[in-house]
Amino acid sequence: MSVETQSSGGTGWRTPFIVIAAGCVIACLGFGIRSSFGFFLEPVTVAREWDRETFALALALQNLFWGIGLPVSGYLADRFGATKVLAGGAIVFGLGIWWMAETETPWVLYLSGGILAGLGVAFTSFTLVMAAMAKVVGPEKRSMTLGIGTAAGSAGLVIFSPLSQQLISNFGWHEAMLILAVLALIIIPFAFILPGNANVQGERERRQSAVEAMREALSHRGYVLLTIGFFVCGFHVAFIAVHFPAYVKDLGLPGEVAAYSLALVGLLNIGGAFAAGLIGKRWSMSYSLSAIYFLRAIAITALLLAPKTEFTMYAFAAGMGILWLSTVPLTTGIVAQVFGVRYMATLFGIVFFSHQIGSFLGIWLGGYLFDLYGTYDPVWIAGVVLGILAGIIHLPINERPLERLAPAE
Repeated sequence: MSVETQSSGGTGWRTPFIVIAAGCVIACLGFGIRSSFGFFLEPVTVAREWDRETFALALALQNLFWGIGLPVSGYLADRFGATKVLAGGAIVFGLGIWWMAETETPWVLYLSGGILAGLGVAFTSFTLVMAAMAKVVGPEKRSMTLGIGTAAGSAGLVIFSPLSQQLISNFGWHEAMLILAVLALIIIPFAFILPGNANVQGERERRQSAVEAMREALSHRGYVLLTIGFFVCGFHVAFIAVHFPAYVKDLGLPGEVAAYSLALVGLLNIGGAFAAGLIGKRWSMSYSLSAIYFLRAIAITALLLAPKTEFTMYAFAAGMGILWLSTVPLTTGIVAQVFGVRYMATLFGIVFFSHQIGSFLGIWLGGYLFDLYGTYDPVWIAGVVLGILAGIIHLPINERPLERLAPAE
């Protein structure tokens, strides 16, 4: 027999507005810093005399260990609150970036920029922040709140893309990376603004363990399909974030084009993520996800067929920007709607692990196939095929809440 309770969200001065504002700052910093590493691919490989696969494999490992660490950090955040998890993660993230700047051998790069920085990203992930934000608002406001949190992450891309390019141009890649390491530590004071507990606002809870919650989710066909489909999102965004600056430079276009393009991705996705939050409140989230993946396949196809001009790069960035992280509020929204938010960080951490396997392959294959064939076209084509498959996979997902979340009579 389950015992149901009504929990409260933020208490005292930690109002929902303050919690959401602090969460947005953390999301902006964490996502912005980790999204800037692609700008270091070309200067680092030239300075260290490495091939692109070496640096790409380090960032691929970073994404993989982000995925491995997120279910753990999600469980700890659900169990004890996000504050200490985020603060500790910021320290690990900063140390990983610092060590990454100092290393001169590939294997140490894999340990620092790959494993350590990846775990730092996992324990400062904007998904932990979004789960904390979702717990301080009622169910009717969660989709919009998740959209706001995702938009804040996109703002980090807008800020850190040109900032990283300017830091590299003005100070060199080594000093620029050290500056990013220091900026990662700014997450710490904002983490202590978030609630230190794991209480939930506006939701009847069942006394359910994390293991029971995971077993329940893994037996749900929609959750499994969502997990499989999110692999494609990771493949797309990680490949583009890491390799697009080098791709633009290989075309003979100025380096600023890539910086402005990725900034445009982040800028447009602020609107895209916010719109996705609205869509998730009014229409089917699974059908909306299918549409996003189909549209991504169309955008990549258009890039391959169009003349390789500055206008083409900006047009592609604008299209992908609207679609970039708009999958996140919809994917997290389905998890929260079907299973509730008590173990939202844990359950989404599992879904996100699939995303990071896709990220690993997108980044690593980008470097490996480029070194093999001298072009990124095979990976772009794979992105088209995967986008179509993801669009199909999301169509049959059942997003109705479980019976245990039904209002009490």
